[in-house]
Amino acid sequence: MLSQTTEYALRATICLAYRPDGLVSTSELAEMTKVPMNYLAKVLQLLARSEIVTGRRGVGGGYRLSRPASEVSMLDVINAIDPIQRIKCCPLDLKNHTSALCPLHHKLDEAIDILIKQFSGVSMADLISDLGGTMPLCDEKMTAVVELTLGQKS
Repeated sequence: MLSQTTEYALRATICLAYRPDGLVSTSELAEMTKVPMNYLAKVLQLLARSEIVTGRRGVGGGYRLSRPASEVSMLDVINAIDPIQRIKCCPLDLKNHTSALCPLHHKLDEAIDILIKQFSGVSMADLISDLGGTMPLCDEKMTAVVELTLGQKS
């Protein structure tokens, strides 16, 4: 349902949520998210255009969230890459569908509305705090980052 690019953006944003106090290089993000670095750089540019992340070039540069993880929703990230669109009128331009959506498009629009509400209600902070026994992007490097981050908060 979500594009691979959107998935990559969500992975990168989650990683940045774990590191609120510093910059994370594109190469480090690529390693943690398992996303090809060149492709990730393009994803990060889209996120920067939407003011979800900010970046600094050069030695010691990298990316970080533009605002606290609690203020960045899944919907923000999704819409920065592939905006979710409600169905407002018949996509087929049928004249007998001008006053209301047909049953098919009405049901599809209801489902889209549910997704929008669900995604808007989940922040990056929610995703990293609700571990439930597993961590997003669980690999050795990310586990070390999470343990460091959680250890600093204790």
